[in-house]
Amino acid sequence: VSKLQVYCSEDLGAFYLDVLKDRLYTTGANSLARRSAQTALWQITQAMLRWMAPFLSFTAEEAWAVLSAEGKTPDATKLSIFLDGYSNFVSPDDTLLRKWDRVRTIRELVNKEIEVLRADGKVGASLQAEVVLAADEDDYAILQSLGQDLKFVFITSAISLVAGPALSMSVASSNGMKCERCWHYCNDIGTDAAHPTLCGRCVSNLVGAGEHRAFA
Repeated sequence: VSKLQVYCSEDLGAFYLDVLKDRLYTTGANSLARRSAQTALWQITQAMLRWMAPFLSFTAEEAWAVLSAEGKTPDATKLSIFLDGYSNFVSPDDTLLRKWDRVRTIRELVNKEIEVLRADGKVGASLQAEVVLAADEDDYAILQSLGQDLKFVFITSAISLVAGPALSMSVASSNGMKCERCWHYCNDIGTDAAHPTLCGRCVSNLVGAGEHRAFA
């Protein structure tokens, strides 16, 4: 029970779902980025219901019935969660887990710096902040591997990564304008005359080819 509670509050609520919101809300409705996020949420929901079934039996069974009614579990033998088994997943990738543990640690450090600006009244939400990160060889490789998705993982409007002898960071309020759709602070608001209050990313997601997401 304790492990499931920590998973919901820390792994999901404080990190994964927090990061995922932008992709769900701002990318194209039928885009690969949004659909892959929905698929991940579906798998997470399926797994969580199985985990909680032994001690939240009625809640898990009711939720499972809703999913079954939507045609997501077509096999009649699976209309009860207690007639189904656990999904088969590949073994955890320890290297990948260590990578994301480090990303989350650095993210927490950045959030502490943003909180200082918030306390001083210089920023409101973290999206109003821009970050410059200096990182040693190991951290640089980890952060650089996230590419353009790095700012979405840190939920900031901009982030610059530079090589340095050790991890350090500076955080400042963005000078950009706020996009009324995604709430990111950008320098390209109104570049499309048909959408004067939107950033280029949102215009692309609405009427163009849409953006590419790989990690966040």
